[in-house]
Amino acid sequence: MAQALGGDYRPEHLFTLKQSLAGYRYYQKLILELDQETARLMQALPSATDDPMPPRTKATAYHRQGNDPQFDLRSELYRIAGVDLTDIPGISAATAQVVLTEVGTDVSKFRHASAFASWLGLCPEKRISGGKVLSCKTRQVKHRAATALRMGANSLCRAKGYFGEFFRRMRARLGTAQAITATAHKIARILYHVLLTKEPFTETVFHRCDEQAQQRAEIRLRKQAARLGFQLLPIAAPGE
Repeated sequence: MAQALGGDYRPEHLFTLKQSLAGYRYYQKLILELDQETARLMQALPSATDDPMPPRTKATAYHRQGNDPQFDLRSELYRIAGVDLTDIPGISAATAQVVLTEVGTDVSKFRHASAFASWLGLCPEKRISGGKVLSCKTRQVKHRAATALRMGANSLCRAKGYFGEFFRRMRARLGTAQAITATAHKIARILYHVLLTKEPFTETVFHRCDEQAQQRAEIRLRKQAARLGFQLLPIAAPGE
């Protein structure tokens, strides 16, 4: 490393390097002060629960991101919301913070999950004139929470499990932009349910959906084979 630093350093180069280092340290100091002020303001918010942080249900372990604050943001969000929002696929601590700052912890003001997703601009808006459908695009909404959910949905493009498969299936049918919106819409509905009921997120319902999708695929293949004069036979698993 010492040899790599050796070179032709002229005075103007050293001056520029000195200014860059001073600027970096100055902005790091501002970021630290911002984190401390954010932590102070969040600690003043009322607690929704006094229970300790529950174990994580996501398959992947929790890793602190480079842009996360210096304090334990995940624990603070759990204390304020009463439920761990980071267990939802596509929801990081930073995304959950943006959603709570924009929406709050009380989502009962929305009639249902569809109204919540529509408020975020994640639902198609069908425009009809004279009985003719003019457009089915989503409304152009500039919403920080919706933007955060779209970014979270985009992070699931290579994810395993139900959400990753759903994103890739929608991308094959509709394109990338529509797949991001459709996945963000599904995340928003789950987020609404979790905040409303304070029940931890679980993927058991999606496991049932996967089983039902597999059964429908099997029925479809059997019908196609029957039309062609073939019969499908199951193959025994190894070791049976």
